[in-house]
Amino acid sequence: MQILQTPIEYLKGVGPNRGVLLRNELQIHTYLELLHLFPNRYIDRTKYYQINELVDSQSDIQIIGKIIHLKVVEQKRGKRLVATFTDGTGTMELVWFQHYKWIQESLQINIPYVAFGKITKFGSVFNMAHPDLELLEEHQKSIRGAMQAVYPSTEKLAKKNITSKAIQKLVQQIFIETSGNFEETLPNDFLNEMKMISKKEAMLYIHFPKSQETLAQARYRLKLEELFFIQLLLISKNLIRKHKIKGLPFEQVGNYFQDFYHHHLPFQLTNAQKKVVKEIRNDLGSGAQMNRLLQGDVGSGKTMVAFLIMLLAKDNQYQSCLMAPTEILAQQHFSSLQPLAASVGLQIALLTGSTKNKERAEIHQALQEGTLDILIGTHAIIEDTVQFKNLGLAIVDEQHRFGVKQRAKLWKKNHIPPHVLVMTATPIPRTLAMSLYGDLDISVIDELPPGRKPIQTFHRTDAHRLAVWKFLKDEIAKGRQVYIVYPLIQESEKLDLKDLMDGYESISRDFPLPHYAVSIVHGKMKPQDKDAEMQRFAKGETNIMVATTVIEVGVNVPNASVMVIENAERFGLSQLHQLRGRVGRGADQSYCILMTSHALSEEAKTRLETMCRTNDGFEIAEVDLKLRGPGDIMGTQQSGILQLQIADLVKDRDLLPIARNMAFQILKKDPSLQLPEHQTLKKVFIEMSQKKNIWNFIS
Repeated sequence: MQILQTPIEYLKGVGPNRGVLLRNELQIHTYLELLHLFPNRYIDRTKYYQINELVDSQSDIQIIGKIIHLKVVEQKRGKRLVATFTDGTGTMELVWFQHYKWIQESLQINIPYVAFGKITKFGSVFNMAHPDLELLEEHQKSIRGAMQAVYPSTEKLAKKNITSKAIQKLVQQIFIETSGNFEETLPNDFLNEMKMISKKEAMLYIHFPKSQETLAQARYRLKLEELFFIQLLLISKNLIRKHKIKGLPFEQVGNYFQDFYHHHLPFQLTNAQKKVVKEIRNDLGSGAQMNRLLQGDVGSGKTMVAFLIMLLAKDNQYQSCLMAPTEILAQQHFSSLQPLAASVGLQIALLTGSTKNKERAEIHQALQEGTLDILIGTHAIIEDTVQFKNLGLAIVDEQHRFGVKQRAKLWKKNHIPPHVLVMTATPIPRTLAMSLYGDLDISVIDELPPGRKPIQTFHRTDAHRLAVWKFLKDEIAKGRQVYIVYPLIQESEKLDLKDLMDGYESISRDFPLPHYAVSIVHGKMKPQDKDAEMQRFAKGETNIMVATTVIEVGVNVPNASVMVIENAERFGLSQLHQLRGRVGRGADQSYCILMTSHALSEEAKTRLETMCRTNDGFEIAEVDLKLRGPGDIMGTQQSGILQLQIADLVKDRDLLPIARNMAFQILKKDPSLQLPEHQTLKKVFIEMSQKKNIWNFIS
């Protein structure tokens, strides 16, 4: 409807000044945007009370009655207006402390009103302060339902009298001007199949519900519709990419892959790894560009899958690169892949910000000549000076740490975009994966290599510290090593946290030389000092590594069997899970000990209990999603991603697969939305696609 695109200031009751306020405070520019300002709660106004049945414990109530007397009462500061209100069963007082002159002039004596508000009792008299007062005649004419909507507002709007009630009147005005005739956006067969009410009914009942039942029907319809259009956009992007962006042909499974797989594989692949390799091989042979997300928990063997795909690239005369977000992680990948590459005669190099100029020049030359097969690195890979002869495969690790522009630079390293494999060890709940990465194909490695024992996790308070220290000494006596992680480097005045340096000193006293040796690593150290300390620990020259969360990723010491996390209540679930993943990499039984004070919030207790109960990263991610919400988990709270109008990815996660399936069915039947019954759908879809909003630039 064209009228819905009308600028908001032209709506009766708005005007230029209110229009500016609505734009600035609620980002409402048009009639349509006001219609999509959905209420955040509802007040049930189905019941009318009588004054003689009121009790002190009630809160919001409504009464039909008449004002029979008005008076202005002097008080210490200013005056108050008091109205005597009766309904025939008794009397009460209506009280106003502000704007009393204006209110006094507007009130009528002995005319029926509906008074709505919170009641309190002073002595034997009930009163209602600043009631929502409406003439009974107006109240009965209003299209407002018995469930009264409460809209989001701000302090500035309230000061200018644009209250929830005022917003509701403006919404009512849109219904009057449009006669409530809103275009249907979904095909009839879907409405029937999903037992959904029409768009017209849904918009009416979301703003003016007649009952809890009509409100539930409206919410179901509008939530499903919102999720459906997001999925339609993401799935169509995936299909268009596969159709339009031709992929480099990986036709050979040649000597490099076969030789490594049959003669040099250091361990038997898990069934999950085999399944993922097969999925990727199918992509590479499809003729379309691969764009796949590989999810796998800490230690599940993603790097081995990545290397096998690099071998396929080499078999088809293409180069590969692997980009990691930190030098530590890039170094880690290089260290683990170098011996594998050497076993089949592949040339591999590491490029980071610390790479010396001479070595950098040699790498650049080898890449351009094609003598370098695999490049591992950080953001340094995407610099313009880095040119490949024939890049066929780009792998991005922990991709959520890279910006869209950074990744786009990587795709331009070849005249035909390389195949893309995105890896993450941060388990993403299924609902988020469907939304944030809905245009990627998703593979999951959901089992750990055989022989790995599940890490045992315990929660201990400061009172148990002596027992914990004894346990560490027992483990070190068996030849094992220990991590102790602190949340901060310097002491914070605001937070009562264990200071890393204090911790290091007390641990050095409790674990003295020559029996014990302690390493220390934190983010403010010079890279070379950090590497030296890491190396000492990796070689077994030190028994204990005291560190901040810099060891969250990229440290692989199979001999380390205990992870102690100080002030564990200060860490989020995914961070605790990542830290715990630093142990359990060898065949020995490993342990994670979560140290906290006694005083814990309910949320902290839930996090610690979850960690002690399960090692399953996906289960942990689901709990994290419930606790923190989607924006926090993906680090997208500030950038506007996931600010849905009515759906909620946590509460409505059961609707998401339904919405995704709906979108699949329609695009399968009519990929370009050409059928007559899909024309309205297509119109909404095109409008959505043109918006520079969240969903177009996600993955």
